Order: sequence, then C-alpha cells, then structure tokens
Amino acid sequence: MKKISGLLLFIFFFTTASLAQQTCPVRPAPGSVVSDPVVLASANGALTLNLTMVNSLDASGIMEYCYLYGDGSTEAPTMMVNPGDTLTINLTNHLTSGAPIDMTPELHMSMIAATSGSGPCLGSNMTSTSTNIHFHGLNIPPICHQDDVIRTSIPANSPPFQYKIQIPANEPPGLYWYHPHAHGYTKTQVIGGASGALIVGGEEHFAPEIAGLPQRVFVIRQQLTPAGTDESSILSVNFVPFHENLYARILTRPSEKELWRILNSSSTQFLQLQLLNQGVPTNFDIVGLDGVPLVGTRVANVVVIPPAGRADIVMQGPPQNGLYQFFNAGYDTGPIGDPNPAVLLADVVPSDNAETSTHVPAVSPAIALKPEIPRRFAGLAEAQPTTQRRLYFSENTAGTKFFITVDGQTPRLYDPTEPPAIITQEGAIEDWTLENHTQEVHAFHLHQLHFVVLEINGEPTHDPSVRDTIVIPYWDGQGPYTSVKVRIDFRDPETVGTFLYHCHILDHEDGGMMAKIEVKPAN
Repeated sequence: MKKISGLLLFIFFFTTASLAQQTCPVRPAPGSVVSDPVVLASANGALTLNLTMVNSLDASGIMEYCYLYGDGSTEAPTMMVNPGDTLTINLTNHLTSGAPIDMTPELHMSMIAATSGSGPCLGSNMTSTSTNIHFHGLNIPPICHQDDVIRTSIPANSPPFQYKIQIPANEPPGLYWYHPHAHGYTKTQVIGGASGALIVGGEEHFAPEIAGLPQRVFVIRQQLTPAGTDESSILSVNFVPFHENLYARILTRPSEKELWRILNSSSTQFLQLQLLNQGVPTNFDIVGLDGVPLVGTRVANVVVIPPAGRADIVMQGPPQNGLYQFFNAGYDTGPIGDPNPAVLLADVVPSDNAETSTHVPAVSPAIALKPEIPRRFAGLAEAQPTTQRRLYFSENTAGTKFFITVDGQTPRLYDPTEPPAIITQEGAIEDWTLENHTQEVHAFHLHQLHFVVLEINGEPTHDPSVRDTIVIPYWDGQGPYTSVKVRIDFRDPETVGTFLYHCHILDHEDGGMMAKIEVKPAN
C-alpha cells in the first residue's frame, strides 16, 4: 500500500507540476514587427489538430487565456480549410481557477441552477474554468461536437473533447473565427486572448483580382492593462500592443498589393479602420465582409468593423522610403457607450526583407470557365418574407443588466433553462426589425446564419451583401428609436436546432443580452 500510495502521490505531483508549467507564451512587446499567426492548412479534404486551453498570469499580473498548439510555444493558429473539408479539433481544457468573474450575482445563480444533466453536452455547470468553442460565422449545425454552445461545457482537466465539423460544400469563402462561448465567462476568456482566425478557401473564384496576392491575417484584440478595466484596455495587432508611443510595425514589400484579412476579436471596440499616407486616408478595395465575398469590389478609404466582424481588403503598400499608418479613427458609441477613442494601431513600413506571406492560389482556368459556384443565401434580398418580427435592446439604468426582447414578451436576462424566445421552421424567411432603446451602440450577431441588412432607421440600404454581425446605432434619447431591419434565411436544413442571437459586446452578452431561437424541421 505504501508503494502504491507513493506512486499515486508521485503521479499527482507530476501531473500538477505538468499542468502548472502550461502557460501562455510570452506575447510580443510594444513596437514589435507584426508576424502572421501560424497557419494550419487542410490536406486531402481534412484538417486535424490538438488545442489546449490554458490561462496564466503575465509579468504584470494580468490573467491571459490562450489556445496552445504543438509544443506550447504557439497560440491561436489560423485554420485554413476548403468547402467540403472535415475539420477535427481535439480540445483539452487546462484552465485554472483564480480568474476574475464578471457577472451579476443573479446571473451566476441562474447559471448554477442550469446544471441539470451531466457530461459536456448535457447542460453541465458553467464555471470560471469551463470552456467550449464557437465557430463564429460558419453555417454549421448547432449540435454537440459541432457548434452548440448552449449545453456544451467542457470542464477543466477532463478528457479531450472532440469537435468534428464538415464545412458545407457551399460555405461562402472568406474569414471566420473561433473563440470560447461559455456564458458568463466569454468576455474574460476572449479579452484574455483566446481567439483565432479560420479561413474558408476559394474567395479568388469570386474575386479573381486577389489570386496570387500575398495574404496577411490581422487579429485585432483588446488587451487589459494592469489596471484591469475596459477603460484601461489597449488594442493589439496579432498580440503586438500600442504602448507609450511604441507602435506595432507591419512590413510590406514596397508598393506591393496584399490581401489583408482583418478580424475584430475585441470585447467592446468598434473599429473604423483607415490607411493613412501623411495623415490622408488612402483607398483600398473591400472584397469580403463577415466571411462572404461581395458582389463587386468596393473602393473605400474606411471600413467599419463591429466587435466580431471581419473585412477582407486589398491594399497597396507604401513605396520605397514611404510610410503608411494603420489607424483606428475611433467610433461614437453613444452617451453611455464604452470609450472607443482613435488610436494608431501600426506603422506600415516598406521593406525588401518583409516576411513572405501565404499567397492566395491562382484561379484554375478550368474553374474560371465554369458557371459561378452556387452562392449560399443567393437572392435573399429579393426573397419574399414569411414572417415579420420586432425585437428591441434595453438595459437597466445602472448598466449592469442587459436585455434583447421580442416585442410583446417580458424583458429577461438570458437563462439557458428558459424555452426559446423565438420558434420558427425550416424554410422560413423572416424580417426582423431590431430597435435600440438604449443610448449606446450594440452589435447584433446571429449564430449559424448570415442575413441581409435591408434598412437602417427606415432608409433602404440597397445592399445585397450578407453579414453575421451588424452595428445597431444608439438612440439619442429623443424621438423614434433607432432601428435596423434584417432578412434572415432559414431555408437550409443545417439551421435546424436551437441556437443563439445576442449583442457581441461581450459584457452585454455575459450580462444577459442574449436569447435562444429554435428552428424546427420541415414537415
């Protein structure tokens, strides 16, 4: 018995020590050159990888969260897949307690009450050491081991949990992303750094001008400073932060065109991005938004990306001896909105030694001559809606409780045990008018689906592009509420099931501004 006990004790201390050694990699210092994330690409129709979620204190005492890959020196890899591929992720959760908890006592008690069942897919308890993965923007089923985040809660130190997803054959090509979605703790884990890009290939078939271009992935994150509050947070580009006039540096070959895939994975920040040449915004081409190629390139000198939104742009780098600046012009979030100041994100510096980026494949002539690949959500803007709904955003005066409510229902904080607020059916096409009854901006996101924005404040947009996250303008406190009207497509059978819609300002989401929708199968 003594030998066995000693062996068990050795195993216990060895395991504990092994877990204790798992920390997030040291992140780049201010002023560093921005490097692309490690890219993991599918081969022969499949991509399989192991990720480990860990958290650890950095040198300043800030709790960081990260998806570790490989030997632990790499975090947040970019996953590159193609339509029809199988993506398999084996996720191990090694989170430890001691992380800050950012929720109301009422919300915490409602979550503890939602612990019926056992196992990762049966309503397990969401705690500060629980996690899961949401594949933001992907049009995949809301079921266990794919993209369910309502009942999937992976406890710390449990066996690896496998996600196995088939990318739909007609998935729009572009930039998506992955992040934790453990309700009540989503903000804590995402603002700690747990997020990464996911690219579905094939965009060059819809935008031939990008074929052969170097492509860069820029994940713009919101990182806490030692003060530990949103007001003291800073933005970073691929973990390179701004600090005391030390700017990130993006190296490009002189005057070369590049495809920039930009992800706003911040918790609260609305980005209004520009490329400045001696303080003057330069033009670039927007070729995709929220993972979907645009119908025709848009020339612009600014692009607005709400929290969780994405943009694919083609930019031309500065000439030899020139200098551009990657600039966030700030955003008016309303009288009670989160601070969203202007900030210089990076200097764009021409260099013959610029790191060679992954190139977008050239278009195959055989593919180019074929009819256009069938587009998901095609013709949605002109489709006839089967149902009209009105929803509204509201909050208490203290700004601690947040609601998204179907008109006619009673405002409630999100509760995973409550029935869905909306029930619809496969085959439906619905128009939702989203009203803002608050004096701060919100970011509406719907899982599993994209939608078309038809109107903003009653004015038609005449924009057929589809989105999965959209700005809801703030109300100024007088006159009619602001509103955005969207058209949602429930015709695909992969939408069948129960999933979420919410504000993607993450303290609003964790604070209750979220609800469930159930799509029943067609008869």
